[in-house]
Amino acid sequence: MTDAVDLVGEVTLTVARDELVAVMTTLRDELHYQQLMEIAGVDYPERELRFEVVYHLLSLTKNHRIRVKVLTDDTLAVPSVTGLWPVAGWLEREVFDMYGVLFSGNSDLRRILTDYGFRGHPQRKDFPLTGYVELRYSEEAKRVVYEPVKLAQDFRTFDFLSPWEGAEYALPGDEKAAVPEAKGAPTPLKADEIKKADAVVAAPPSSTPKTTDTPAQTGAGTSAEKAAKPRATKGTAVPPPETAKPKRVRKPKGEA
Repeated sequence: MTDAVDLVGEVTLTVARDELVAVMTTLRDELHYQQLMEIAGVDYPERELRFEVVYHLLSLTKNHRIRVKVLTDDTLAVPSVTGLWPVAGWLEREVFDMYGVLFSGNSDLRRILTDYGFRGHPQRKDFPLTGYVELRYSEEAKRVVYEPVKLAQDFRTFDFLSPWEGAEYALPGDEKAAVPEAKGAPTPLKADEIKKADAVVAAPPSSTPKTTDTPAQTGAGTSAEKAAKPRATKGTAVPPPETAKPKRVRKPKGEA
C-alpha cells in the first residue's frame, strides 16, 4: 500500500500493481468487502503513469464502501481480479476498450463497447472528439461502410462574452430592437409609456369645441337637410310653452 486517504467518510487506498490481488483478498475475506461494484479508469496525460484503475468495493455487513486505486500506463499490465470476482471480466474489458489498459490473467481481454476494427481508445484525453472514421449505409455497396470523418460544417468560433455585458458587434436579430414593440409583448414599461406597433397616432385636441350648424353636418346627408324644420328667424314670435293645470286633490269623505 502506497497511500490511504479518509475524506468525508470515504476511504481511498492506493496500492502497487503487484500487491493488488493480495490487498483485494484481504479486503474481501478479512474486512468483509464482499462485492466488487465497479472498475473505472481515469486518464492524466501529464503523468508518467497516466492511468488510474479504480476499484469500488461494497461491504453488505458494514454498509460501507471503499475505493482502491492502481497506477499504470499503456504498457504495464495490471493483475486481473477475475479469480476473486468473476464479474471483473467484463469490467476489465470496458477499461481496456475505453483506455487501453492491459490486464494480465484475463482470459478474454477484447473490446466490449466499440465496434470491430475500432482504432484508438475513446476515453483517453488525446483522442479526438470527432474520432477517425464514420460509418454510413452505402446504396452502391448495399452495406454499411467506414469512411474518414468529413465535417459538413466548420467549427464555430466563440468569444465567450457574457450575454449581459453584450458584444461589440451586431448579432442576427438585433435589428428587431429598433422596431416598435409588438402588441401583447411583455415590457417593463408602464401602460402610458408603451408604444405598440399597431398604435394609431391621434390628432392633438382642438382648443375650440366642435359645433354643428346644420343637420347636414351630422352625417345624415342632404335628405336630412330637406326634412329638417326651418329655424325661427329674427322677428318671429315664439309661442310660450303651455302651462300645466294643477290637479284637483279630492278630499276624503267625512272631512268638511
